[in-house]
Amino acid sequence: MSNLFERVAPAQPTDPAAVSRLAGPESDPLEWARLRRSITDRILSGLSAPAELKRDAETTQKVRERFVAILQMGEPLAPAAEKLMERQVLDEVLGFGPLESLLSNPSISEIMVNGPQHIFIEQKGHLTETAVKFDDEAHLMRVIDRIIRPLGRRVDRKSPMVDARLPDGSRVNVIIPPASIHGPTMTIRKFSQKALQIEDLIQFGSLTPRMAEFLRACVVTRLNTIVAGGTGSGKTTLLNVLSNFIPDDERIVTIEDSAELQLNKPHVVALEARPPEADGTGRITIRELVTNSLRMRPDRIVVGEVRGGEALDMLQAMNTGHDGSLTTIHANTPRDVISRLETLVLMAGIDFHIKVVREQIAGAIDLIVQQARLRDGSSKIVKISEVQGMEGDVVVLQDIFRYVEKGLDMSGKVVGEMQAVGIRPKFTPRLETAGFKLPPEVFSAGLADDRNRRR
Repeated sequence: MSNLFERVAPAQPTDPAAVSRLAGPESDPLEWARLRRSITDRILSGLSAPAELKRDAETTQKVRERFVAILQMGEPLAPAAEKLMERQVLDEVLGFGPLESLLSNPSISEIMVNGPQHIFIEQKGHLTETAVKFDDEAHLMRVIDRIIRPLGRRVDRKSPMVDARLPDGSRVNVIIPPASIHGPTMTIRKFSQKALQIEDLIQFGSLTPRMAEFLRACVVTRLNTIVAGGTGSGKTTLLNVLSNFIPDDERIVTIEDSAELQLNKPHVVALEARPPEADGTGRITIRELVTNSLRMRPDRIVVGEVRGGEALDMLQAMNTGHDGSLTTIHANTPRDVISRLETLVLMAGIDFHIKVVREQIAGAIDLIVQQARLRDGSSKIVKISEVQGMEGDVVVLQDIFRYVEKGLDMSGKVVGEMQAVGIRPKFTPRLETAGFKLPPEVFSAGLADDRNRRR
């Protein structure tokens, strides 16, 4: 690292008139952007080992020293403007440019870049447009390249879509023209640095203590469980929480498109799908990983999301001794989960009769946990349903818990109640055999927990 800046070319004087008249970006946005880019280019052009560039203390100090040296070749900026310029240059050289301030804000869960001039964020379930902007499309493309290049990915007119991951684990999707009509578009699903626990979800009002107790019993008892919901409803977060109920002495194989699960367990094997190389080779699909995982002596298989033919392999695994498997699926109701699974199984390319598919589903799945994002942006478990088997050609579902929405309060928050429907699940003997004798009041009709009256 000590040689990182050894080949820096001598700094050329900046235009003193241009520097001295800049009190900040608002005084002359174009000149401010030009100066920032000029300084950034000079620093980057002197790097002897760009691949080693990391935002550690040593490298940050070296960039600061070069920044000061370059400014000293002309009239200095005003102190406040100099500090702002230094921060922006550091973000450009060592980070992801204008996005750094958004990425470092823990309250932001998603960043949506709709071209260089329109950047939206999601905070607490609500979308708002920010004042953050890129200079132009070229500036945005430089940041995109900085994200994907270390991963060996590329994006161009022939391959205008790419999925990537930031160093902190945040998921990134990029799509550029000609597939994106109004310029480069980037979506970042931020990775939570702190893995939420079941107590956090109870505190947020996503479920009640009694529901949490029931779900823990189901996971430990090795019931096959699907977490369903729409985009951004909190499926992966809930899957992560449920997965952490798995006993420590079990071997867990996780399978994801982009690694997001944070299992604090001693024996976890994490597998991740891989997109094809530029020549079309090297692709590794979720389905291939599910198939391979069966040869890895898993006690549990946790699939981040089923969205294709791997649904068939997952169901077959659940039906052939791999109890306690967990996954998520895009569906808006438990009944939609069944229909969605039918469609995904048929995508495997095997000509099954629909009744056979339904029998596979009914035999494999024990529990469906329905997650939803409500009108106020909050995420809640809105239903927990048991898959009870088949009646004729129909998969029979029975709700165990449900969320009943009552309306909005004066602040716009959704008011509702978590309720048990008053029916004990058919798999109750399995829970009791595993040592979970849940008290009758857990399933008593009405409120699932008295604390809901205060929500």
